[in-house]
Amino acid sequence: MTIQTTPDETTPDETTPAAEAPVTETSAPATHAFEADVARLLHMMVHSVYSDKTVFLRELISNAADACEKLRYEALSAPELLGDETRTQIAITLDPDARTLTIEDNGIGMTADDMGEALGTIARSGTKAFMDRIAASSGSEGAQLIGQFGVGFYSAFMVAEKVDVISRRAGADTASVWSSDGLGTYTIAPVDTAEAPPRGTRVVLHLLEDATSFTDRYTVERLIKDQSGHVPVPITLREKPDAEPVDIADGAALWTKPKSEISTEDYADFYRSVSGQFDEPALTLHYRAEGLHEYSVLAYVPGAKPFDLFDPDRNGRMKLYVKRVFITDDAEVLPRYLRFMRGLVDSSDLPLNVSREMIQESPMLAAIRKGVTGRVLAELDKLATRDADAYAKIWENFGAVLKEGLYEDFERRDALLKLARFKTTTSGGAWRSVADYVAAMKDNQTAIYYAVGTDLDRLEASPQLEGFRARGIEVLLLPDSVDGFWVTAGIDHDGKPFKSVTQGAADLSLIPLVDGADAPTADTTPEVADFIAFVKTTLADAVSEVRASERLTDSAVCLVAADSGMDRQLERILAMSGQAMPAAKPVLEINPRSALIAKLAALGEDETALREDAAHLLFDEAQIADGERPLDARAFSARLSRLFTRALG
Repeated sequence: MTIQTTPDETTPDETTPAAEAPVTETSAPATHAFEADVARLLHMMVHSVYSDKTVFLRELISNAADACEKLRYEALSAPELLGDETRTQIAITLDPDARTLTIEDNGIGMTADDMGEALGTIARSGTKAFMDRIAASSGSEGAQLIGQFGVGFYSAFMVAEKVDVISRRAGADTASVWSSDGLGTYTIAPVDTAEAPPRGTRVVLHLLEDATSFTDRYTVERLIKDQSGHVPVPITLREKPDAEPVDIADGAALWTKPKSEISTEDYADFYRSVSGQFDEPALTLHYRAEGLHEYSVLAYVPGAKPFDLFDPDRNGRMKLYVKRVFITDDAEVLPRYLRFMRGLVDSSDLPLNVSREMIQESPMLAAIRKGVTGRVLAELDKLATRDADAYAKIWENFGAVLKEGLYEDFERRDALLKLARFKTTTSGGAWRSVADYVAAMKDNQTAIYYAVGTDLDRLEASPQLEGFRARGIEVLLLPDSVDGFWVTAGIDHDGKPFKSVTQGAADLSLIPLVDGADAPTADTTPEVADFIAFVKTTLADAVSEVRASERLTDSAVCLVAADSGMDRQLERILAMSGQAMPAAKPVLEINPRSALIAKLAALGEDETALREDAAHLLFDEAQIADGERPLDARAFSARLSRLFTRALG
């Protein structure tokens, strides 16, 4: 039995009972405390207000199916593990009198050590983040999160007052029982093999009084068919312990069936089974590749973000099969920027008699990876053309991840750029493609302009955009962390480069204003020119240059990066990630047409102290407009105070 829990970012507290020495097969019954994060999760399960508690049955059947699939894989190199019972299956037994529901598989099984590790700790990357989200949510929102993402084995405690897990590892001559009421501790003890399955795992749920409906045959049969009817392992159901088993699912792999025989509901049910989520898939991709390499693909784009989408250790969730034998869910079937995909690939060509590690390094898998990646991107492009609204929802969920490919995948950069969508200064909140942008470019415009920041509202208020707005030039607004990286990768579209509005000279003189008036020039009066030179001297330690600005129309000042310097937002991202490089001095641009600048320039030479305060305050103003703090908060406050005192007489 494989428990659907996955590695947590934190290390278990070594002082807790969960970190004791492993339980041996012959040790006496022992009580252990759950690892801290399991205890938190169990508390959420026991006290969950989620009304649809049927999630537990799908999770336990999925675990049982995985255990059967893993046995099939292990038996390739050790066929004796199968013994006389070569057919794997899942058997569900109801007992209304005893108020129990039992899910039993004849899969790989567990030792006592396996039980302590799999059922007492959480090992899935991102699970802690998921629980933090639930804890931070209101009751109803947290309940929705539980239902949306599924909760693995521990979901059993939403309907059971006690859970017993009796298991015997395939090929072992001993068996063990794990028991818990879900209130903080569990026990592991040896059990007579006569009371255990010949091989595999039996999970017995002692149901709560308000969960007795799960001993009703029709209720359970309907749930199995709705949620787990397409698992690749046969499922039988007994309505009483002494009743004859009834076949509920035949174990036929859905991906091997013709598409004409599969309904939309069948696809959705299988998606939920393979993904561990309860949403509707946004896109389903099912095909068989033939030719040099033959393989089947059944893949889904989720309708909602997986909770661990941005976990730094998160890998993909595409399962790899070979001739319908489950191999691994860790194979790199797709690149990391497609890690949101769910589903599987079943190869007819990959060898079965080699290790998982060798399969990972196989040229055949590399070819499959290339083919599946290309097909996924092609299907996304088709959807974008066919149904822009449906594609927009996918982009809203996963665009920030797809854009990682613009930086990482040179081979498919053009295809990914075609899929990219952006909010812009002229789109009114709608999504725009690069093709849309280029089609609307102004006469004499030679670059695709963009602004990188942390959120759309701050970006739209940037003073650096003023000159572009005055000329009706569209600017891409890029608020995701990855945007600071891919725009530096030398990307262009039809020969038109991407250019930051906060880096280098604006070069807007050839593009007229929207109202047809002549564009203002950066020419300055002698007084303003002298003031700019004074500011440059005064701020020599803080800036690399002070110059008249083409890009400003209303604001007095702004900061930009030098022509050859790093974009300022990328500098911030690297600094926050601990990869800070020596900070480059910014360029301070001054609006020579600003009334404030004209008045400051008119101050006499006997007002040197005021001019110096003004120079520093202008720089601080530009820092604040750029989302940063003044370099010296105390000096900023003192200068502001002096300025107010002078103004008020």
